[in-house]
Amino acid sequence: MALAALSLQISLAQAQSEGTGPGGQGAGQGESFRPGIYEEPEENLPADVGELFDDRGVLTPKGALIMEPSLSFSHSSANRVAIEAFTIVPAIAVGLIDVREIRRDTFILAGTFRYGITSRLEFETRIPYVRRSDDVRSRQLLEASSDDVIIDSNGNGLGDIEAALHYQLNIPDPGDPYFIANLRAKSRTGTDVFEVDRELVMQDDLIVGERLMEQPTGSGFWAIEPSITAVYPTDPAVFFGNFSYTWNLERDVGGNIGEIDPGDFVGINFGMGFGINENTSFSLGYDHTVVFRTEQNGSVDQTEFDRIHVASLLLGFGHSFSPKANLNLALAIGVTEDAPDVQVTMRLPIRLF
Repeated sequence: MALAALSLQISLAQAQSEGTGPGGQGAGQGESFRPGIYEEPEENLPADVGELFDDRGVLTPKGALIMEPSLSFSHSSANRVAIEAFTIVPAIAVGLIDVREIRRDTFILAGTFRYGITSRLEFETRIPYVRRSDDVRSRQLLEASSDDVIIDSNGNGLGDIEAALHYQLNIPDPGDPYFIANLRAKSRTGTDVFEVDRELVMQDDLIVGERLMEQPTGSGFWAIEPSITAVYPTDPAVFFGNFSYTWNLERDVGGNIGEIDPGDFVGINFGMGFGINENTSFSLGYDHTVVFRTEQNGSVDQTEFDRIHVASLLLGFGHSFSPKANLNLALAIGVTEDAPDVQVTMRLPIRLF
């Protein structure tokens, strides 16, 4: 999901001896298999082509349980200028100009568990632990003081737990794409921004800002995300893409805030992966999410943009250490202002049985 971190698993696209299917002698697997329908020995773990997105492309074999610890780090920065003034001549403003430099670092340590209910249906749950720190440096340019105001805060704790179902819709003929239907639900188990205490920041007996006593670890809203994933194997590469819609459920926060209906998300991503050798793979991808405007008590803030675009370029690397363990690294580089500058994610899927 857009509130969470992203990965898509797909099989190595090395052709079988008769030139069919996306399986073959891929990443440490000695037996061929069709997408989602595994015929390799039970002890083998399906190989990946550099995990990039959250939505599944290779399903867990029937009766198998996979544990995937992961660690993600993201860094965001922004410079914002707020002007409350009037102009007397072009380029000269009289009033208050507030300049802010914002830095945010987020660490997410998560445990993901996937179980193959059938050879075409998989259940997944993800439990994250989040640590966030924010630093804001502010200066009011037209005030007498030349000192910067530093406002910092951090927080850590349980994040929003997620659960998902993935179902392979078809068993394709050789050379045809296959499709995965996904349904993901996100809770609000993390501490949200409405539950965090605040304090005023003073300078020279003036209120210059507001500081969160701690950073939230959750969004504060339930969300449901249906999506469809397409995977097209073609030797020696695999092409994949996903389209999703995230419905964020409205909530009555109470007090003087009232009812908040967060904006929904529309997301699309696509990419390509290919095997370098039997154990190593590489992938490229692009992810784009459109976030729509939030409503409060049935109305919208006219000063906000109608939509926000969050887009990233992704690079992935996968390596199979053994039939039961893979290592996956993913790098996301933000290409729009509202996307994180950089995000690095490491995953280690391990087949338990």
